[in-house]
Amino acid sequence: MSGAARALVFFWGVLIVLTVGGLAALQALGPKSAPAPPVAGAAPAQIAPPQIAPVQAAPARAAAPAPSTYAANNAAWPGPALPQAGAPIAAAEPALLEPAHDFPGTMLPRIGPGQRLPMRAYAGGYDPADTRPRIGFIIAGIGVTEDESEEAVRSVAPAIDLAVSPYTARPQRLLDLIRAHGHEFLLGLPMEPQGYPQDDEGPQELLAAAPPAQNQLRLQWVLSRIAGYAGVTGACEGLRGEHYAASPELMGAVQDELAARGLFYIDPRPGAAPPARVAGRSIDEVVDEPAVHTEIDAKLNHLEHLARSRGSALGLADLPRPVTVDEINAWAGRLAAHGIALVPVSALVQPAASAAAASAAAR
Repeated sequence: MSGAARALVFFWGVLIVLTVGGLAALQALGPKSAPAPPVAGAAPAQIAPPQIAPVQAAPARAAAPAPSTYAANNAAWPGPALPQAGAPIAAAEPALLEPAHDFPGTMLPRIGPGQRLPMRAYAGGYDPADTRPRIGFIIAGIGVTEDESEEAVRSVAPAIDLAVSPYTARPQRLLDLIRAHGHEFLLGLPMEPQGYPQDDEGPQELLAAAPPAQNQLRLQWVLSRIAGYAGVTGACEGLRGEHYAASPELMGAVQDELAARGLFYIDPRPGAAPPARVAGRSIDEVVDEPAVHTEIDAKLNHLEHLARSRGSALGLADLPRPVTVDEINAWAGRLAAHGIALVPVSALVQPAASAAAASAAAR
């Protein structure tokens, strides 16, 4: 082979080696080949879902504290310090309300987070260190007659409680006025009175002969009419529900409902036993039957006597009649000089009678 031919062979051999090596290097450094397309009918690849924080359910209504945890003095109840005497009453708190499902657009009281009780949150102020005998007083029938009710709200001492009728025509206006004047307030519960049907407490009254489901529904309706009340009383529309209240079974269901909602109950029947299943108390004297000056004045003086002998007393006026309001104002103005403290009703509320009896038996 001539020299020229050998040079040509060498040239092509080097060129082939360089080409093969370059292709190999590009294959090693180049991108990975795309995956094969999925097979028709095969399950798609599973992609992990994003982590989502669980939705917080609406808080359930807290269980009522055991009756034994209620203190006779509301300064010991769970919650912040008592307001100053006569200070405006707190507005209804959203945390202490829940929807009334049977009556859309309305709310029911509930025990709030940390066992916060409506009876404590909406309590009127007083000095718990004051050792003088105490008198609490309720004027019921607020809202039955608008002019007389508003006059009573503005004129009587802030320490006097007001019981609002569930049939009040303009409740929000009235409640704003009550809170601004520092009155602790209750809700009147219409129940079958002794003289039924001649005496009637309105279309939503609880009836002894009604099915339990009907009475429960009516109770829910009543409790949803207003918001921000500390307790409930059987004094309503000038009547006191004696016939219904005489049944331990019927009243037991009412008291259980109130206890589960953090409210207290005031029995308007003088001399009745204290509530057995809910914090509360019974009235000692109804001062306006009859509603005449001499009778009212004599019964207010009797309340003072009871307070000195027992340490406390609780009075009731069925309606805010002008004669009654005038007598109460004059009487309240002289109590301090007589060595007696006028206090909100919550300051006199006692533990449930059944819990108190069990505690006494244990000792």
